[in-house]
Amino acid sequence: MNTAYITHADCLLHDTGLGHPESIQRLHAIQDRLLASQLYDFLLHIDAPQVTEHQLLRVHSNDYLAQVMAEIPAEGYAHLDPDTVISPDSLNAAYRAAGAVVKAVDMIMNNECKNAFCAVRPPGHHAESAKTGGFCLFNNIAVGAAHAIAHYQLERVAIVDFDVHQGNGTEQIFFNNKRVLFCSTFQHPFYPYTPVYEMTDRMVSLPLDATAKSDAFRQAITDHWLPAIDRFKPQMIFISAGFDAHQDDDMSGVSLTDQDYGWVTKQLMKVAKQYSEGRIISSLEGGYELHSLARSVEQHVRTLMKLNS
Repeated sequence: MNTAYITHADCLLHDTGLGHPESIQRLHAIQDRLLASQLYDFLLHIDAPQVTEHQLLRVHSNDYLAQVMAEIPAEGYAHLDPDTVISPDSLNAAYRAAGAVVKAVDMIMNNECKNAFCAVRPPGHHAESAKTGGFCLFNNIAVGAAHAIAHYQLERVAIVDFDVHQGNGTEQIFFNNKRVLFCSTFQHPFYPYTPVYEMTDRMVSLPLDATAKSDAFRQAITDHWLPAIDRFKPQMIFISAGFDAHQDDDMSGVSLTDQDYGWVTKQLMKVAKQYSEGRIISSLEGGYELHSLARSVEQHVRTLMKLNS
C-alpha cells in the first residue's frame, strides 16, 4: 500500500495577499520538490473532500463556525485576527484542509493506504474550539483525531507537533480528553505566547530556547516524546508537521536541518509500527522559507514511503 498524498486545488485558492508568509507558493514548492526528487509518481494521489459540519462540530463550537462563515468577504481581503487573512475562497480551502485529514483517517482505517501526508492550507494547529489564530481557521489535525475517536471508536490517539510555534489550539481542544496524548516541541517564549503547562502523562509540551539546534530537539524527542508514546500505546499517530524550525526559515530562532525532519519521522514510524499498525497521518502546518520547506517535506515524505512495508 502506498503513502497517500492528499490535497485539493481549492487549497491554492486561499489568497492571503502579497507578502503574507502563508502563501500559495508553499504548496507549489512542495509539489515541485516531490516531482524533482521522483517521489511524486509513487504516491497515492487523493483529492480531499470537504469536511462536514458534523465533523467540525466535534472540535469547534456552533457559534465559532457561524462567525468564520460570516467573516468571509465577497471580494478582497478580511482579517479574522491580526495574522489570519481570508479572501472569498478561503472557506472552501479550509473545508478541504480539514476534510483531507478526515479522508486520511477513513483510508487508513479501511486499509486503503498505510499512512498519509496532507499537503493542505490553511494550517490548523492554532485554531482553538472557538478562536482563530496564527493563519488557522479550523484545527485540521484535531478534526481528524476526533473523527478517529468518534467514528472508529479508537481509545488512544497521539498527536505530535514539531512546528516551531506551540500548537495551542490542539492543546486547548484536547486538554481534558483522556483518549488523546499531545506531544509538542516549540520555541519559547514565542508566538502564540500561551502558557506552558506542567507536563502530564497526556500533555508533553517541551519548550525550546531560541538558540536550540538539532541536539536539543532530538534529545527532547528521545527523552520525553518516545517514552510518553510507549506508555500511552496509541492506536493511531497524527503529526502536525510544521517545518518552520528550520535554520533557513527566519520565522524563528531554532535551527533544525532537513535531516532532523527525516529523523523524527523515522522515530515516529518505529513506534507506529509497534503500537499503531503503522498508522500515521501527517498534515502540513508551518514552514515559510520555500526551499527549506520543500526539502524538509521531501525528507518527511520519503521516510513515510520508505518504511511503508
